[in-house]
Amino acid sequence: MDDYDRWRDNSPRGSQRRKLSFQPTGSWVPPSAEQKPAAPFEVSKTKRILQVAVAVVYCLFAAGIIFGYAALKPVLINEGVYRDHCTSEELEKGVRHKATANDPSVATNVNALPVGTVLDRFGPRISGFIGCFFLALGALSMAFADSLPFDAYIPGYLFLALGGPFVFISSFQLSNTFPRYSGLILALLTGAFDTSSAIFLFYRLIYQASHETFTPRKFFLAYLAVPACILLAEIFLMPARSYKTVGELVVQAKDADPSTNSHDDCQVLTNGESANDATVVDPEQQHHHDAVDEATQLLGKDASKQSKAEERKRNISGVWGALHGKSAWQQIRSPWFLLITLFTVIQMTRINYFVATIRPQYEYLLHSYRKAVQVNTFFDVALPAGGVISVPFIGLILDNTSTPFVLAVLVTVAAVIGVLGEIGQMWAAYANVCLFVVYRPLYYTAVSDYAAKVFGFATFGKVYGLIICLAGLLNFIQSGLDALTHGLFRNDPRPINAALLVVEAVVGVALVGYVYWRSRSIERERLEEEAEGATQVLMPGADREQVERSHGHDSYGVS
Repeated sequence: MDDYDRWRDNSPRGSQRRKLSFQPTGSWVPPSAEQKPAAPFEVSKTKRILQVAVAVVYCLFAAGIIFGYAALKPVLINEGVYRDHCTSEELEKGVRHKATANDPSVATNVNALPVGTVLDRFGPRISGFIGCFFLALGALSMAFADSLPFDAYIPGYLFLALGGPFVFISSFQLSNTFPRYSGLILALLTGAFDTSSAIFLFYRLIYQASHETFTPRKFFLAYLAVPACILLAEIFLMPARSYKTVGELVVQAKDADPSTNSHDDCQVLTNGESANDATVVDPEQQHHHDAVDEATQLLGKDASKQSKAEERKRNISGVWGALHGKSAWQQIRSPWFLLITLFTVIQMTRINYFVATIRPQYEYLLHSYRKAVQVNTFFDVALPAGGVISVPFIGLILDNTSTPFVLAVLVTVAAVIGVLGEIGQMWAAYANVCLFVVYRPLYYTAVSDYAAKVFGFATFGKVYGLIICLAGLLNFIQSGLDALTHGLFRNDPRPINAALLVVEAVVGVALVGYVYWRSRSIERERLEEEAEGATQVLMPGADREQVERSHGHDSYGVS
């Protein structure tokens, strides 16, 4: 027995046990190179609050500023950008400016896959460093573009587009700093991303108020302070490793529960020694207890309650775990992936095309340049405001409704937006803009939510990154759509909008139908598993012997 006790004492405890991997293909990067997550309670509460606040601020200034190009374009045109390279008709149509806006927008989406790889392998700090480098390079290119011997506006804007995702995506892990408020933290980060598109709007207002003396060069040189501050924050404040998720904290709390690990966690008292006289002599065990207390406090409730809450969310979604445990290649070949990718490609094309061409579209539909400018100005303000207003409610929708319902809402709202885009009235234009600015953050969040619930977190970065990457690559067809609008359809946007509406409706209905059908199958399988695992419960006063006795009809039909 002494040998047995010594062997048991040397056995691994709780989080020391190795975790098994059920991914047949393994990781896409060597395991030794990947960053291990850090526990949030290892950092003081004050520092974690400061980390979240600073991340929200720098995402506000850097995450998605390129999507505000519509507000920057009038300044560049007024400063004579591309005046020597375009005819008056091309300047009026903004042909070169559309290329400046479209190419970086596509690059932002394509960049999602490499950003996820860098983040998983090297951690959020290195990802932040890379983002700072691209932001600084983009700002310098935009500032001195008029003095360089080549067109530096497109590569400069491209560098800004590459820097944003490195800064933004690396901030997602901060939602684990306070698991009880993870939804609020994600909402703040996403809201900052959407609002960052207003940076160029504020600059345009300053440019006009300064009587055009605050030139783009002065603005972008001043903007260098943003990557400089982010760099300092990454060095002195932000975590080098991603924080642990709620699931990892729950497992840790369960593994370290004194009721289940009494042998490891309780000191054996010697004869004649009372509990009051006993002292902890193992510093490692004391640190272990302190860690458990911190983890429990961080979660805000015990692990079992947290697990029940997570289980409730999973059951509501209807699709949770559909492809969990499958390899990335198996997931990519499934209808789950193919349908959501097709839907994402179409929706992202519609969203980016509308953002880039809203003024010329309504100039044709309303037959008035002045009214088109009014709609465009309203859009510039509503786009960031819509993200801020809608994001807090998006989490409530995703956590309390099923995934098929959320997808049905996306398809329905997208169809309504498409119909409003065909009507040449001011009320329809404003209604279209209001729906669009609310739909955009809902769509982006719903797609990531779908990927997490269906494909799981083991392959989330790869699969979700591939979805966004493919959508970004195929968004190059925007140039072709724009050429058709100005050429074949003589500036009439309605044929292209109608075609996108029809394709979106067909793919959307197919996606909703398939997900609803599969969710019913998953629910039926879950109920069958619960029924198989159920135990027989007798009513009060029932005689167990009478209930369990053999009945004659048990052998009916058996020879």
